[in-house]
Amino acid sequence: AWLRALARDLHGRHGGPGVGFVGMCFTGGFGLAMLLDDTVVAPVLSQPSLPFGLGGARKASTGLSADELATVAAKGCPVLGLRFTGDALVPGERFATLKHALGDNFVHEEIPSPSDTPGAETGKQDHSVLTEHLAPDDQPDHPSQVALARTLDFLAERLTPI
Repeated sequence: AWLRALARDLHGRHGGPGVGFVGMCFTGGFGLAMLLDDTVVAPVLSQPSLPFGLGGARKASTGLSADELATVAAKGCPVLGLRFTGDALVPGERFATLKHALGDNFVHEEIPSPSDTPGAETGKQDHSVLTEHLAPDDQPDHPSQVALARTLDFLAERLTPI
């Protein structure tokens, strides 16, 4: 609740179409919960690892109740999700839940891990799409750099006043 209040306060002070939110790892799914407030218009879920995927239901869980997820879906706001396909902390089932609930409003970049794609340009334990496991700037075609560019484009499209 306090994070949504902070977003409302910042939006009130600075204006614009709304607020963007980039959550990573433990905070990765917060962007989805932030959509319960009308202020947030550009949520990015980068490797949303909570709740920990221990068991089938938790692997698919977004951390929101069914009613909250339905409220988020009804808003029709695009949500960007990022993950490495072999990342055990961010099960594919979670992104499948988001695809099912949000439909075309869930746009995502899933970077192939070596365990899923022989010869992939990523490490087996890669997790942090936009930080620790981001390829150097001189590799603009690397999947993690493509994900970064997509993130920046998403934020610019959603937050730039018309």
